[in-house]
Amino acid sequence: MSTPTTPGAQPTNPCLVLRPQEINRFDRGNGVVTLPFVGKWNTPANETNRVTTGMTVFSPGTGIPLHSHNVEETVLVFEGEATAVIGDEEFELTAGQATWVPAGIPHCFRNRGTDTMTIYWVYGGRDITRTVTATGETFTHLSESDRGATPAAS
Repeated sequence: MSTPTTPGAQPTNPCLVLRPQEINRFDRGNGVVTLPFVGKWNTPANETNRVTTGMTVFSPGTGIPLHSHNVEETVLVFEGEATAVIGDEEFELTAGQATWVPAGIPHCFRNRGTDTMTIYWVYGGRDITRTVTATGETFTHLSESDRGATPAAS
């Protein structure tokens, strides 16, 4: 097996190597930024891709409002300290701990620490929607409407 050493080299199509420094970031506002890794934006619809992945970085004191998705989601706390709200329960998580949330269950993640908190997320699908619990508004994941990061207290 050979190892490509050319900067920016990619494995044979349809595989991808993802380098965070080369990914266009999605600014959710208030110090929350998402790095979209794998999804319909970089895998053709006719490929076998059935997951959507990425990382979201939270500044101290920030979070995403309580919401649900049309697909299941697993989240790994990559670094920092998180509060995960899943349904009616809250959980304190640290780096290396993960969650799994079925489709339709309200949940959110907030940075409860004094440093940056990063999560790695995987959705079980390509066409992801987010429904904000407080308003009932549903929109496409990583669309212009999917910004809405807030201070963690809200």
